[in-house]
Order: sequence, then structure tokens, then C-alpha cells
Amino acid sequence: MIKLVEERTVLAVVVGSRAYGLYGPGSDYDRRGVYVAPTRAFWHLDKPPTHLDGPTAEQFSWEFERFCVLALQGNPTVLEVLWSPLIETITEDGERLLAARRAFLSRRVAETYGSYARDQLNRVAARRERTGETNHKQAMHMIRLLIAGAHVLRTGEVLVDVRHLRDRLLAVRGGELPWDAVAAWAADLLAELADAAATTALPERPDREAVDRLLLDVRERNLQ
Repeated sequence: MIKLVEERTVLAVVVGSRAYGLYGPGSDYDRRGVYVAPTRAFWHLDKPPTHLDGPTAEQFSWEFERFCVLALQGNPTVLEVLWSPLIETITEDGERLLAARRAFLSRRVAETYGSYARDQLNRVAARRERTGETNHKQAMHMIRLLIAGAHVLRTGEVLVDVRHLRDRLLAVRGGELPWDAVAAWAADLLAELADAAATTALPERPDREAVDRLLLDVRERNLQ
């Protein structure tokens, strides 16, 4: 099955700290990709896998259709793939996917980004209450998600590279910024997210018809 990734990847990018501009000397290369299974493979009782790990460490890929479904739901992790500045592999189908990336965006990103961030905020707060310890890395990603959520609502572009905030974000990750200051920053960002959601020009729903046409086109080109 791993040959699907090795031979049929249409888009492969680097995400995580290196794409965010928050990497250090020992940072991993987190890779995410999209592969297209042969259309005829779906005619069998045993369907192609919807996702695969590998073949290298920290590499994860989705089959094209599964990727589209998650992106339509406004999944932040998936949407970042479409806006990563670090592209390692791209084919004609990958180019078409990137060309259609705005079709996946809608006002629901206010909820998905906000929910992800609030969940991480609650986890950090619960751990602090339970143990007195702070997961600074989780806190940093909570802040980053809130910043990215407001940005996509305001601009229609998914913010991946946050190196303009590198020093402040790394201060959160390193525990150099007091928790009260982190919590206050999060509260301000949640208010910004709500304001951006109220004024966004993004549509109420993603353009499923455009994505469906893209998927059909890909399936027809891969009828083998």
C-alpha cells in the first residue's frame, strides 16, 4: 500500500515548525501529502486506504477524496497543506488541487479553528490546575491557531508562516511569557476571531460543487 504514496503522490509539503518559521536546529521535518488511488481500485470490495503513514518518519498522506472531505469541513491541519510555503512534490493533479483551494473555505473555519484552540486552552488550564505544570508547546499552538483563524476569516488565505511573530511565540513555547500574559493574549485573540467571523466575506458554506467537479476530473484522469 505504501506504493500509493511513493508512486501516486500529487502533492507533498512540509508543515509544522519549519513551515511556521518556528523551527530550531533540531526540528523535525513534518511532511503531509495527498495521493490519488487508481479509480478502478474503488470497484473492488476492498477499497484503497483513506490515509497512510510513511514511508519516512513524520510523514502522513491522505487519499485525494478523503483529503477533500476533511478540507471541506474546515480542518485546520488539512487546510495548512494547501497553503504550505514548502512544497516538495506537485503534479498536474496537485496543481489543480491548489488552484481550487479557496473552494474549501467558508465561515465554518471560525468554529473549527476556534474549537481546536479552545480545546487546547482548556487542556493546558486543566493540567495547570491538576499538576501546576504548563504545556508551553501546546499553549503556543493554541495561540497560533487563533491568529491563523482570524487571518483566514479576514483575508481568505490560510496563514502558515508566522515568523513575523516568531520571538513572541517562541517566548510562549519556552515558558518565558507568564501564563497570565498568555491567557490574556488568548482572550484578546478569541475576541478578534469572533469579530472576524462577524465581518468575514467568506461564504456560509464551502463550494462543494467545485470540489466535486475537481474530484470527478481526477477520477477520470486516473481511470486505470
